[in-house]
Amino acid sequence: MEKKTITIYINDKPYRVEPEQTVMQAADKLGFHIPRLCYHPKLSIEGACRVCIVQVEGLKNYAASCSYPVSDGMKIHTNTQEIRRARRDIVELILDNHPLDCHTCDRDGNCELQRLAYSMGIKKRHFEGEKKSYDKDLSSPSVVRDPDKCILCGRCVRICSEIQKVNALRQAYRGFKTVVMPAYNMPFSESVCTTCGQCINVCPTASFIEKNYTQELFEKLSDKSLIKVAQVAPSVRAAIGEAFGIPPGTAKEKETAAALKRLGFDYVFDTQFSADLTIMEEASEFLDRLQGKGRLPMITSCSSAWMKCMEQFYPDLIENISTCKSPMSMMGAVLKTHFPEKIKAAPEKIFSVAVMCCTAKKYEAQRPELKINGLNGVDLVVTTREAAWMIKSAGIDFLNIKGEEFDHPLGLSSGAGAIFGTTGGVMEAAIRTAYELYTGETLLDIEVNELRGLKGIKEGKIVMDGKEIRVAVAHGLGNACDLLDIARKEPGKYHFIEVMGCPGGCVGGGGQPYADANSIPLDEECLKLRAKALYDLDRNRTIRRSHENPDVQRLYKEFLGRPLSELSHKILHTHYKKKEPKGIIPRGLVRAR
Repeated sequence: MEKKTITIYINDKPYRVEPEQTVMQAADKLGFHIPRLCYHPKLSIEGACRVCIVQVEGLKNYAASCSYPVSDGMKIHTNTQEIRRARRDIVELILDNHPLDCHTCDRDGNCELQRLAYSMGIKKRHFEGEKKSYDKDLSSPSVVRDPDKCILCGRCVRICSEIQKVNALRQAYRGFKTVVMPAYNMPFSESVCTTCGQCINVCPTASFIEKNYTQELFEKLSDKSLIKVAQVAPSVRAAIGEAFGIPPGTAKEKETAAALKRLGFDYVFDTQFSADLTIMEEASEFLDRLQGKGRLPMITSCSSAWMKCMEQFYPDLIENISTCKSPMSMMGAVLKTHFPEKIKAAPEKIFSVAVMCCTAKKYEAQRPELKINGLNGVDLVVTTREAAWMIKSAGIDFLNIKGEEFDHPLGLSSGAGAIFGTTGGVMEAAIRTAYELYTGETLLDIEVNELRGLKGIKEGKIVMDGKEIRVAVAHGLGNACDLLDIARKEPGKYHFIEVMGCPGGCVGGGGQPYADANSIPLDEECLKLRAKALYDLDRNRTIRRSHENPDVQRLYKEFLGRPLSELSHKILHTHYKKKEPKGIIPRGLVRAR
């Protein structure tokens, strides 16, 4: 059956398009790119910036193409001198209330406002007058808020309320004094912000950026008294190439290891190793709970943003949360205990750095309950973006570098460790190991397709020795809220739940490379390609189950003893406690207070 179409005219030429879409959507499909700022395909229509205006014959005023619907016979003009001048005036007005620090800005060369100014031929500033002036909010260990660079597009507010459902941000005051801020303008560190960094991913300027620790890291790398050790998260290798112009979905695993060694690290280990270690502990913990030794459903604990969200808004579920530390923190624990013994060094001499996709990992690294014998397991976290900048800054030719293996004894990983970086991957990896530990038999069909893809909530079932195990997966905090509401109403519905704080899982983390000039942040195709890179790594591994990793087996034999041993509990497990959220309690999250 043919789809119904209507005729519209764009710049005096007729086109057949589907009804019930906006002018912008129709124009995009026909190859006419209309400039935009506040628009984002994942978010509600704001219609605030007016950069996307077009002329529609018969209308007295310009129409915002992001919100104005097409109709049969509509005549649209997207590129007349009049409309170009109007758009240019709008962008000039935005620029004239914007800082003049483009060449020293974190987003220089990858700023949507900068690209708009260039495409519109803006060569100078025409308007002078009072400019807004606010202090930067540097209180958070993860996210920096700079109101001076805010253009009031509202993307950050909408992603925080609509996708993440945390509602940490709102526009306050009116007119010239309008500003985006947390409730009561409290410091970010004291607000309900979960430090997920999704505001960074959608911000068109540098109003939100990650807390930068690169200069501190460069200083530590030149300190010869320290043993510098890096670990690299799974999703970093799936995305870091994008920062160097490599297409999304190209895994750069060995190249990343080589670049970090040239940067000055003495050892470069793989967080996928500790992902395998996490599965050994988590799968064992789940099987214990399945036998009545703990509350079900068990909920994963490897997402830092989700842990802060849970402590603030779901404290009644603390007993359901796995006590396992995240792979990053498990690696940090091993680096400050077993590893110094192996190399006969003092734990204080180990400087432990995590290269992560996630801004919330900066927050996690500073959590006091994760300390090991008074030491931080992870001393410093840099994001994928920061690591890429450091590689460029050091003059390392990432595009032509010869790849190197991760170091041993903490560098070998299974395919299960690789898929940790995408939504559903933790659950899939856990199933591969839990099935064998429970039944004594090897699970042959290890790819659990029901748990793959970008559907917000995914469900699956597996039969283990005659017992049906029901599992569920959510990615993005908003989807997690919806899933946990179901679990609250029907406590027996699931046995095991995976939650990832960011859309798409770690591949969509707040510290991943900015989108290039031709794409939009949070683009689903980009997330799918990054996930595919990890699934391909899994398929190409000889070892695809965490419990088969010989280096993990050796760690238990030489040091830990067995999963859930007294020593394992001491260094690989943790606890969580209720946090009272300050300021306005977000609607849609706190439904059981």
